This record gives sequence, structure tokens and C-alpha cells, in this order.
Amino acid sequence: MDDEILQRRKAIDAIDAELVRLLNARAQEASAIGRLKAGTPAYRPEREAQVIAAAMAANPGPLSGPALGRIFVEIISACRELERTVRVGYLGPPGTFSEMAVGRHFGHGVEAMPLASIDAVFRAAESGQLDYAVAPVENSTEGAVPRTLDLLLLTPLKICGEVVLHVHQNLMSKASSLESIVKVFSHPQSLAQCHGWLSQQLPRAERVPVSSNAEAARLAAQDPASAAIGPQLAAERYGLTVHAANIEDDPRNLTRFIVLGAADAAPSGHDRTSLVMSAHNRPGAVHALLTPLKEEGVSMTRIESRPARTGQWEYIFFVDLDGHRLDKPVDRALARLSELAPFLKVFGSYPAARL
Repeated sequence: MDDEILQRRKAIDAIDAELVRLLNARAQEASAIGRLKAGTPAYRPEREAQVIAAAMAANPGPLSGPALGRIFVEIISACRELERTVRVGYLGPPGTFSEMAVGRHFGHGVEAMPLASIDAVFRAAESGQLDYAVAPVENSTEGAVPRTLDLLLLTPLKICGEVVLHVHQNLMSKASSLESIVKVFSHPQSLAQCHGWLSQQLPRAERVPVSSNAEAARLAAQDPASAAIGPQLAAERYGLTVHAANIEDDPRNLTRFIVLGAADAAPSGHDRTSLVMSAHNRPGAVHALLTPLKEEGVSMTRIESRPARTGQWEYIFFVDLDGHRLDKPVDRALARLSELAPFLKVFGSYPAARL
């Protein structure tokens, strides 16, 4: 058995050497392309999505598709960094799910900048201080993130990508046991996502909402009688012990993040278009807005209504569609909607996230 292990290790060493050669050959080609397209963005979301999709489609195993996809994200990120370091803002401090979303989408070859609020993230990208912004937009358990929707109405930025994370909440602390915890810090949505577990396991502990899960971890690190709820990353950053993992009430819990930049992405072949529109305050107005989508064969994957803040019981509708705005059915549907809706804003078309 020892001889066979030795032979297989030698085979792995030879494969590793070939991988190093091939990765550097790929990097040279990427650098050459970067020189040829000088002055254009280093990050091309549609191209990166196509490369990752092609790798996953060609995968015979035993690596899983998602595992191979994560490897290619980092390969692309390292090659992109040779051209230029992309600057990305996210809701900080470090240790949040937003930071995880940046890493999942862009890889670690970027300059990731934590900012104090979602407003600050938008402003930094709008001013050109940062190239892109990453912001949470909805959770499968708790629904939309209102502040992100409000800012989308006003920003000139375009949605050019999305990230969907499986959100696993963990209870972390410097306490010696659960029994000694009297206070739990976390973001309000995380507290809501773990309501059942907290009611069963820590019924007497005070629940304290804070601005982010990383802030919760920072506060818990200062008080051994308190705990925080958040990602494993926060526990590592702030030196906390995870006392209970995956405490979210719904194990299918997902959070969706959007990537915003100065321009739309080009079609990738697997795209989504996001928009907001209003309806006339009269019977059948919303049905009339949905009719062009049906007649043009465009699938609507999400619709959410919010008050228009006019004080007159009027509503606006946030909508996600399958397809790119340059696809003919989507283009025709949008043209018809622009004639029917009193207000219409297309936030962008972008590669749809692959779980």
C-alpha cells in the first residue's frame, strides 16, 4: 500500500507541475488580451460567467460543479488582477455575508473595501472612488432589503451581476457555555432567521439588533457574557468560538446580492433583467402591465410591490425577468411597458447567478 501511495503522490506532483505551466500560459493570454483592450474595464461579467459555465458543463467529476466553479472564479480573479486591481465596496465591517459575496463573485484578486452603510457603498461607486458595489437585495426568509430598493430608484449605477449565498448562521462567543450567555447581538434579519432556535436554546437571552453581523461579533468579543450570530468568517476575524452552527430556522435560507457598476453587462446566454415600474391607479392597470410579458413569452421570476411614497396609496413594482434586455422578446416587452407604465426604470441586465 505504501508503494501505491508513493506512486500516486508522484503522479499528483507531475500533474501539479503541469497545472502551474498551464495556469501561467492562461495568465499570459489574459494579459495579452488586457493590453489589446486597454482602456476598457478589466471585469467583464458576461465573459467571466461564460467561462465558468463552460468549465462546469465540461466537468466529468469527481469534483462537483460548484467546487470547480469556485476554482475558476479564483483563476479568473488572479488573471484579472494582472491587468488591473478592481476595487469593490461592500457593507462592512469585515466579516459580513456581504464580504463573503464579494469573494464568491470576484474572487480574492480584488481590493475589497468595507463601508459603514449601504448608502456609502452606493456613493463610493457612483463617485468613481470604487469600481463596483455589492449590496444585499433580498433574503429567501425575510424578503427584500428596503434600503437597497430605495437606492436603486435614485442611482445611475447599473446592475451588472448577482450573487446568491446559502446563508448559514452560527452562534459565536467567548463564553464557556450557552448557559452563561445573557445577550445576543446580530443584524435584525439574522435574529429573525434564527428566532425558533433562540426561543428554544436561549429563551432568556436579550436579543440586541445591530448594524451588521460583523459588528455583532466585535461587540461579543468584548463581553464574555454575550454572543453574536453570523457567518463563520466573523468568528475567525474576531477570535470567537462557534458554540452552535447552522442555527437558521430554514436550512434553505438564501441571500441574494447585486453587483452594481457604471454599465450593463453584455448578453451571456443565461441572463436576468431587473426593473421597476408604476401603474395607473385604476382597475386592471397591473394586469395590463403584465400582458406584454405574457404575449412576448418573457418569464417574470419576481415581482414585489412597495408604496410609492406619494401619500396617495400608489405603489411601484420591482420586477425580475428571465433574459437580457437585448434579447428580442425582452426588448419588445420593455418597449411596450414604456408606453403603458407612468414610470419605468431598467436597473440592468446581467448574468444570472448559478448556485
